[in-house]
Amino acid sequence: MTTHVFIVDATTFKYHLEYMFVGTGMKDISVDFNDSQTTQLKTQTENTILSMIADFSRVKIGDLVIFYLQQNFQHGIYEGKFFGLFKVKSNFFFDNNDEQQYLKQDLNKSLTFRCLIEPEMIYAQGVTEWEALDEIKTLQSPSQILWSLIYRKLKGNRGNTMITIYESERLVSLIRDKNLKKNISGVNFSFNSTSQEIIPISTHYTYEGRQEQLNILPRLTYKYSRNNQFETHLQAHILQSGYKEIFKNQPIEWLGNEVSCGVGMQRIDIMLSIDEKPRKIVPIELKSTCVYVEILKQIQRYIDWLEQYYIPNRPSDIQPMVICRETVNKDSSSFQDFYQQVQIFNKENNILPLMYVEFKIQSSFITFNQVF
Repeated sequence: MTTHVFIVDATTFKYHLEYMFVGTGMKDISVDFNDSQTTQLKTQTENTILSMIADFSRVKIGDLVIFYLQQNFQHGIYEGKFFGLFKVKSNFFFDNNDEQQYLKQDLNKSLTFRCLIEPEMIYAQGVTEWEALDEIKTLQSPSQILWSLIYRKLKGNRGNTMITIYESERLVSLIRDKNLKKNISGVNFSFNSTSQEIIPISTHYTYEGRQEQLNILPRLTYKYSRNNQFETHLQAHILQSGYKEIFKNQPIEWLGNEVSCGVGMQRIDIMLSIDEKPRKIVPIELKSTCVYVEILKQIQRYIDWLEQYYIPNRPSDIQPMVICRETVNKDSSSFQDFYQQVQIFNKENNILPLMYVEFKIQSSFITFNQVF
């Protein structure tokens, strides 16, 4: 069960609470590649949208949601605050940016990708950003800092950021302590901008917007057939459904993407925690090309970060995975070089053997095959 932090502002928070939904989107941009091979969007814009789709594709029914209310001096919000706790009620859906987009005028912005939520355990007061991220008197180690949220601020504000299980436990604990462990009862909620608290209300608001499904596979297939780059498309597809084929019947307890592992630009494409005995953490590197040996340098960075920042908080065995386009000729020098270096890599690191998975697309179907 993953916890996702959604960014809201002084205008939108009220509507998210009253209509029980979360969302992200881009100003003035409409998606034109739903169930379509082609798009009129520029490549950078398309990839930005695909990043939002990928972020929402990891949001699953039963996951937890925490709101982050942005600082706004004009509205008397002098510090950003975290509010909770909510639960995901629906799979993510698509409400394109047009005149019919639900609540667009009220929100004063476009939120194209959405899902419904429901109350889990609601607390009136929010925890300030200082209390959550800067106050470290009670921490025993730097690894206990909520790095996922700090990295989010350093690298640009993603509207939907996942946090690890131990980060979620700490943030929820801070919210509970802030409210003296007293939650508020009720079914319907809103936000009091004067007191800056979540409040129960008697009025029930029903969400009545469009809930369309988004199919990116035709676009992915089109780019695959032309040997274009499509790693963001591949990431979104795997997070939507492909992970079930790759990790058949394995008890996945946490699913994340673009997991920051340092103050630089290094990010793990996809990461999973598998609830086995012993527990296993799987950092995944995705490539839309055939495999090459330099990928192992990125994997090494992931392992080094996990050992220092993740494992101390949630002991797990590390088993990295590489997912690449199928190499038909396994006798090629590039593949053999990669294979030989993986054997050395496995011996030099205290990890479970690296897994290598290939994908191919035939008749508009994408399949995954574990080679070793």
